[in-house]
Amino acid sequence: MLEFKIIKKDGAARLGELRTAHGTVETPTFMPVGTDGTVKAMKPEDVAATGAKIILGNVYHLMLRPGIDRVKELGGLHKMMNWDKAILTDSGGFQVMSLGPLRTISEQGVKFRSHLDNDKIYDLTPEKSVEIQHALDANITMALDECLELPAPKEVIEKSMLLSVRWAERSFAAFKDRKGYGIFGILQGGDDWSLREKCCELMNKIPFDGLAFGGVWLNVLTETIDVIIPCIPEEKPRYVMGVGIPADIVDCTLRGIDMFDCVLPSRFGRTAQGFLKTGGTLNLKKGDMRDDMRPVDEFCTCPTCQRYSRAYLHALFKENEPLASMLLTWHNIQVYEDLMKDIREAISMGTLSDFHAAWFETFRKYHPDEYAKFKSPSRTIMLKK
Repeated sequence: MLEFKIIKKDGAARLGELRTAHGTVETPTFMPVGTDGTVKAMKPEDVAATGAKIILGNVYHLMLRPGIDRVKELGGLHKMMNWDKAILTDSGGFQVMSLGPLRTISEQGVKFRSHLDNDKIYDLTPEKSVEIQHALDANITMALDECLELPAPKEVIEKSMLLSVRWAERSFAAFKDRKGYGIFGILQGGDDWSLREKCCELMNKIPFDGLAFGGVWLNVLTETIDVIIPCIPEEKPRYVMGVGIPADIVDCTLRGIDMFDCVLPSRFGRTAQGFLKTGGTLNLKKGDMRDDMRPVDEFCTCPTCQRYSRAYLHALFKENEPLASMLLTWHNIQVYEDLMKDIREAISMGTLSDFHAAWFETFRKYHPDEYAKFKSPSRTIMLKK
């Protein structure tokens, strides 16, 4: 079992501690994504140096390569990748559901063909997903759920949601409880808030250690959170899957979310997009970076910003040098982890509302175009899960 302790509240926001067998995670927290047993372009010790206390791994990708038996032979995911801190593993449901015609869903689970090898058929049931996550030595196991493609009729969404609840019951039954390890359920219901509430009511009958959700359009993210939060028991951590850009994180923590993950810091780091502490982004491939001797972010103290210029990173990206991705990914993850630290400090001081207002004013002032895009009602990208 996991121990989650709320240290202080500031409005709906909570400062907490999630105690695992691989260390204590201070919340709100951001989890860098290490899908294949690595945060891309980062050494594990460098990820730890940013302040990250927990990362995310993925069942689907690890069961295909290098294979779960191989991970077990190498001592489990922690030992294999030299990461002695906490790990949360995605159940694989989202990736499998994204395979389209390569998978079939039944009451039992999912049969699918790998996107790497169409000839081999895999079975992923709730029990199998939990078994794999146990073999990986995940501190937080995620229950298997069906991730429905939206939009869809209400009756289709409800049928899918109820299947996810039944799979959640089976996932929980298969989980091997031990100190410092736990399992989270995932709230489904698509874009129908009454179904989200119904799902939460049903999930609350299962004694999960925490509850997560995703599968919503970004333009209704905060409204969805405001509907779901009252349904989740106060004592359980709340996890929004696949969020997101810093502005979304600042908004969501104010509303009481404790945990986040997203591929953007590392993905942007590989595509020359640097996150800035003022809320916006910087394209290191643009021509005006060629002679710019400033650091990526003049407000950042990460090793990249202390030692290297925009001009140097521009040159590296132009030549497709791997070092470019390494340096910018380190910076991006540092920006995220520093933001979480600032948020935790604001909650501890009871000033998160002021921090929220000041952060968004800075975002608006320095990056008006990105701010306007964030505020646009047409921001309809679908979240993970």
